[in-house]
Amino acid sequence: ELEESEKFYVGQPRVLLLIYALYNTLVARSEMVCYFVIILNHMISASMITLVLPILIFLWAMLSVPRPSKRFWMTAIVYTEVAIVIKYFFQFGFFPWNKHVDYTKDKPYHPPNIIGIEKKEGYVHYDLVQLLALFFHRSILKCHGLWDEDEKGDSSSNKEDTDDELSLTGGRRDSSASLKSVNLAASVESIHVHFPEQQTAIRRKSSSSISQLSHRSSFSSHRSKRDFFKNINCTTLSLYSLQCKLCDTKLYCGLCCFRTLQVYVPIRQFFYNLIHPDYSAVTDVYVLMFLADTVDFIIIVFGFWAFGKHSAAADITSSLSEDQVPEAFLVMVLIQFGTMVVDRALYLKKTVMGKVIFQVILVFGIHFWMFFILPGVTERKFSQNTVAQLWYFVKCVYFGLSAYQIRCGYPTRVLGNFLTKSYNYVNLFLFQGFRLVPFLTELRAVMDWVWTDTTLSLSSWICVEDIYAHIFILKCWRESEKRYPQPRGQKKKKVVKYGMGGMIIVLLICIVWFPLLFMSLIKSVAGITNKPLDVSITITLGGYQPIFTMSAQQNQLKSLDPNEFNEFLRSYSGNTAALQFLEGYAREDITRADLEGNSNSLWTISPPSRKKMIQGLRDFNADFTVVLSWTIQRTLEEVYPYYIKAPSDSLAKPIKQLLKGIPLFSIDCKWENITVSLVKNGSEEGAREWWVLNQPGKGQKTPHESLELFIFSDKVSPPSLGFLAGYGIMGLYASVVLVIGKFVREFFSGISHSIMFEELPNVDRILKLCTDIFLVRETGELELEEDLYAKLIFLYRSPETMIKWTREKT
Repeated sequence: ELEESEKFYVGQPRVLLLIYALYNTLVARSEMVCYFVIILNHMISASMITLVLPILIFLWAMLSVPRPSKRFWMTAIVYTEVAIVIKYFFQFGFFPWNKHVDYTKDKPYHPPNIIGIEKKEGYVHYDLVQLLALFFHRSILKCHGLWDEDEKGDSSSNKEDTDDELSLTGGRRDSSASLKSVNLAASVESIHVHFPEQQTAIRRKSSSSISQLSHRSSFSSHRSKRDFFKNINCTTLSLYSLQCKLCDTKLYCGLCCFRTLQVYVPIRQFFYNLIHPDYSAVTDVYVLMFLADTVDFIIIVFGFWAFGKHSAAADITSSLSEDQVPEAFLVMVLIQFGTMVVDRALYLKKTVMGKVIFQVILVFGIHFWMFFILPGVTERKFSQNTVAQLWYFVKCVYFGLSAYQIRCGYPTRVLGNFLTKSYNYVNLFLFQGFRLVPFLTELRAVMDWVWTDTTLSLSSWICVEDIYAHIFILKCWRESEKRYPQPRGQKKKKVVKYGMGGMIIVLLICIVWFPLLFMSLIKSVAGITNKPLDVSITITLGGYQPIFTMSAQQNQLKSLDPNEFNEFLRSYSGNTAALQFLEGYAREDITRADLEGNSNSLWTISPPSRKKMIQGLRDFNADFTVVLSWTIQRTLEEVYPYYIKAPSDSLAKPIKQLLKGIPLFSIDCKWENITVSLVKNGSEEGAREWWVLNQPGKGQKTPHESLELFIFSDKVSPPSLGFLAGYGIMGLYASVVLVIGKFVREFFSGISHSIMFEELPNVDRILKLCTDIFLVRETGELELEEDLYAKLIFLYRSPETMIKWTREKT
């Protein structure tokens, strides 16, 4: 029948088999499904009602050995049902806070929002899904006979108790005089509490059924534990005696003390058993915890605005470029980095008690900060902060891994870097990338030296770490040579030569010419037209008040149409320098500014200055000609720049190549002529004067006085690449070519000085010597650590010994 059943399932379609596999995975990890739904419900609701169960998950359920008890699941089920009833009751409209829901729904500190009793659509959807997941898990436990496992474990353990324990239990029912002789202090110092109505003796539950069998088989060798159980039973009798006395005397204060002990002692016993387990399945999940913290660190860097006030549109690159460090970014980075350092210290010290305390502080602290302080800082609810929700979810993964680490215990040996467990290309490149991160290798080495028992000094410690890293890299290369051997006398294949060599050649050429290519393409291909928004002209004579001020904006700034642009190009068909300049500009890069000839401000000048200026204009020995009339007019020759270039990073300047009459290699500029006239208008209020400018040689003839100006605008880089293009060509060469060239040069220079350390045929003995140093350090053999370190140093000082040690094994 089993064979036929197996053939039947194998013959099913693959889609159906996949569904079966997913369902079996769901059944096998049904408790993780419950945890996920509870955390998701809290992320969506973010209230005090949903806050209780996530805390219980990380401080009770995930710390229980071997699995959460029936009491936890019943607590979660009953609590969820009560929460659903409470939320339903407060949905009625006669409550005062339900009359202005649209006004208060986004307020993070509104009391109903904090408690979780606000009126909203779908208020109970996630709670029902949570209750369904809990019932699903309960059904699975009942199917496997695990729902009543606690009671069965207690009853089975009772049958194996000694006669002394049974007689003591029976005496507990009969003798009341002996109860009075029990000391109260013993009850306070007790570890666990059971009351007379529970007729079972106390035993610590084993971590699994296998451990129970091993415990029974070795029961005779654990005679000391029976004394421990006797003490617990005496403690139970003392508490029962105290309860009888309190009932007789009806002392309220004593009864409160007893009730406190009822809550305190089981909690104390739970954490005591967690820190001092009978059996420990040692594991190491520090790498996964570190990766979770790293992901949270990245979320903070790229989403720091979600943790601060009025910073939703902020950008970390723009903030740092302006020498501004956001407070939210700084606080979050320091807190995250500090927790990573503390976690590393606890891992190196292997202290489970410290990890438990750190777990409790983090769980309460982060939940209090994320759901009570952060909404007030950001002025928006946690359920509306997507980045904070993502950060919290990753942190929940970290809490789960930490609970698993506490439950299983720290490893007794911490040897080397987790990236050095295998000798392949993946570990090699990951390890080298790890060493390239600035200050990460140094920080790790110093932290390991501080929190590890050793007799080595810091410099000797770093020396061992450097030798170990160097030997590991050589080991990876030697292993790769063994996997892909190269026969003697055979030339390298063209695939290898052109593949590796060609890639290096292309890479080096790209590095050398990257700044020129980048600066050329960034503006010609991806450049954005940067048209002027305002063009102003101001003319001042002899240091007096400006005689003319005018600006062109909006409609006065016009682009050339195709016919005008082609006519403009034909006018310079014989000027090679001008055509070369115009090749870099398109039609949309040129703007024609039409400035009104009349000044937009009155000419305000004091009478003495005016008199002095008139005297200068009447001086016929000057270089200009003046005609005196009601309007004072003179010609200003070659002073007006007809064409102006507007660069993206400097002041506007005239374009010499386009000015008329310029020789090809001359630096003289023949600018345009303009006329300047002073107009005087008399009225009852008095005489008013202003200046009028006109450009006789402008291209577009107008019946009134005006000026014409052509502006050539350079393209600018896109905002996304502005931080890189802002350095310019020389800055890019200094920061890219020179810096990268320094690292590249290290691979091609100084090789002769390191041949005796690089060309080692077999590094297994040296690698074993390094791991032996790590091992004796972990076992506390500090004198042997010094001897092995001295042996390692002597090996590197003696080339002859190094040759013998690195020979191939025969």
